[in-house]
Amino acid sequence: MLTLLGVGVVVLGFLFRFNPLLVIAAAVFVTGWAGHLSPVETVSALGRAFNQSRLVSVAFLVLPVIGLLERAGLQERARIVIASVHAATAGRLLIVYLFLRQISIAFGLQFNGQVAMVRPLVAPMAEAAAGNGAADEPKRLLIRAYAAATDNVAAFFGEDIFVAVGSILLIKGMLDQSGVIVQPLQLSLWAIPTAILAFLIHATRLLLLDRKLARK
Repeated sequence: MLTLLGVGVVVLGFLFRFNPLLVIAAAVFVTGWAGHLSPVETVSALGRAFNQSRLVSVAFLVLPVIGLLERAGLQERARIVIASVHAATAGRLLIVYLFLRQISIAFGLQFNGQVAMVRPLVAPMAEAAAGNGAADEPKRLLIRAYAAATDNVAAFFGEDIFVAVGSILLIKGMLDQSGVIVQPLQLSLWAIPTAILAFLIHATRLLLLDRKLARK
């Protein structure tokens, strides 16, 4: 049970708003200590995870890069660009992102996401597209929530179309244990109608978001 101390370090670190990279590093060494690993063994295990897990790579590589870009004015530039498009609204912009995110992940392309796209680009652009609709903090937070939800919906319902994704293999394994034999390609094909419905439902919610912002 002591190895779970690393989870507590992460929770407390984020709760007190410490530097995320330092929190993760501290959690790694606390977990290694609780698991009776020497510092060298802990660093070695972290290195193996770095090579094998894209999640660790995102935390240690993409996040600092995005932070530097934000400091250099990435969000301000994104706002200026989208503000020049008069037909753009928060809902319409997020619908475009929903479509692109769903299509890209359906082909196994993982270049989008909360860290790489939503926080530094999509959310600021949606706020700029809303114009006066994002005039106060509650409205800005609402737009950011919809931007994050758009990425989640697109990724969750679009990734199963890609036959080589882990979720397809998980579903196949569960069905095999229940005596239902299916091929991964069959699961991918049946994911297409679900993805289309998810797109239509969330796109409708985004259009309603524009109406809500216009009323406010």
